[in-house]
Amino acid sequence: MFIGIDIGTSSVKAVLIDEHQAVLATASEALAVSRPHPGHSEQDPQAWWDATLAVLGALARTQPEAMRAVAGIGLSGQMHGAVLLDADHKVLRPAILWNDTRSEAECLALEADCPELRTIFGNIMMPGFTAPKLRWVETHEPEIFARTRLVLLPKDYVRLQLTGETASDMSDAAGTGWLDVAARDWSDAALQAGHLDRSHMPRLVEGSAVSGLLRPALADRFGISGAVVVAGGGGDNAASACGIGAVRPGTAFVSLGTSGVLFASTDRFAPNTASAVHAFCHAVPDTWHQMGVILSATDSIEWLARLFGSDAASLTTALGERVAAPSRALFAPYLAGERTPHNMAGLRGGFAGLGHEADRASMTQAVLEGVAFAFRDCQEALTDAGTGYDRAWAVGGGARSPVWLSIVASVLRRPLDLPAGADSGGAFGAARLAICAARHADPLEVCTPPGIAATIEPDPALADAYDLAYGRYRILADGLKQLAR
Repeated sequence: MFIGIDIGTSSVKAVLIDEHQAVLATASEALAVSRPHPGHSEQDPQAWWDATLAVLGALARTQPEAMRAVAGIGLSGQMHGAVLLDADHKVLRPAILWNDTRSEAECLALEADCPELRTIFGNIMMPGFTAPKLRWVETHEPEIFARTRLVLLPKDYVRLQLTGETASDMSDAAGTGWLDVAARDWSDAALQAGHLDRSHMPRLVEGSAVSGLLRPALADRFGISGAVVVAGGGGDNAASACGIGAVRPGTAFVSLGTSGVLFASTDRFAPNTASAVHAFCHAVPDTWHQMGVILSATDSIEWLARLFGSDAASLTTALGERVAAPSRALFAPYLAGERTPHNMAGLRGGFAGLGHEADRASMTQAVLEGVAFAFRDCQEALTDAGTGYDRAWAVGGGARSPVWLSIVASVLRRPLDLPAGADSGGAFGAARLAICAARHADPLEVCTPPGIAATIEPDPALADAYDLAYGRYRILADGLKQLAR
């Protein structure tokens, strides 16, 4: 038996699977986010640990026999969060999260202090990453920075509590700004730019490797009878890729969640910093991945639903399963700034092309199309970096909307496959990595794709119309960038 634990932003989720990867039980515990100032986003690491204990307890109560036979645990987690610990591994301040935007000035300072940083890191330094957060703490909370002896990512703080080990995997570490992503090792030059060194970093392991053993007291607490290995695990998107089977080069998925991700696995390190593509290590050895990231995917339709006093499902269902033509209205989904391809925390969205005929349906369709066009931006950026894909899995809450998937498929001109069967998210991918670590198994043999429940094909006629609409969208995006500047 194997457990996967995903340390998310809104909840901690756990899944218990058997040797054949059948899901036996799941559990979830909600989390809250603190926003003490505009642009700030924080969580108490203790809340992650309390929630982890809660979900493990829930599995133990519902599946006591299976829990006795657990051999491995894998971890997935929200990336980029900064957990600052002192010499005794005590938390010094609330963790600064991935969606915190306070450190824009520190990004510029880091790149000025280390001109080769983009080459080493393979990414534009953004406020969401970990390194600028530490520079911000150094400037604004110098007493905290002076006491910092160890910096961990969210899932790795949970690992510390589970095992007593300080370790991280390559995929999560690749999002800090301190990793030489091609070499899969900490970069002394990048650390020096942040006034840190290797002593502040955890040791590195591959996601499918053993990072430590579960503390015996915790095994006893949850009724586990033998030694339990804890796998390196992965950042949330890399772990989700392991869950969906996107581990071989050329495999891809589109995630329509709160934020949006276009993820493609590669056999090489292939950065495209000019278009704010994320080029990171994968959670499996000798593999990398690229991501285009948009910050407001389902968040955009949830925002519109609140304005109309409705719910998102009602808005999208009213459109039917397909649209006949693009909406005359345009929407740019930059409600919280944007990453790929603009890298502008201050960018804001907007509607254009509204006339007296505009109504709930046309504005809803415009929002769905605007998110799809943002994915098209990501696809163009990945193509410029030399990364292609023929089809993609569709995952996330937005993938439950047939009309949205049909729009995205036509805008991208790619078939989208819906996975059949069990959950394929970060917790399931982490459980698969636990199998690899505990059984010394090949990740390519463990992290196989699921069956296909349905395929949404692009509509050729609609795709042609969307090509023209996408050109209009790019004009709108350029205008909004000028306003933001």
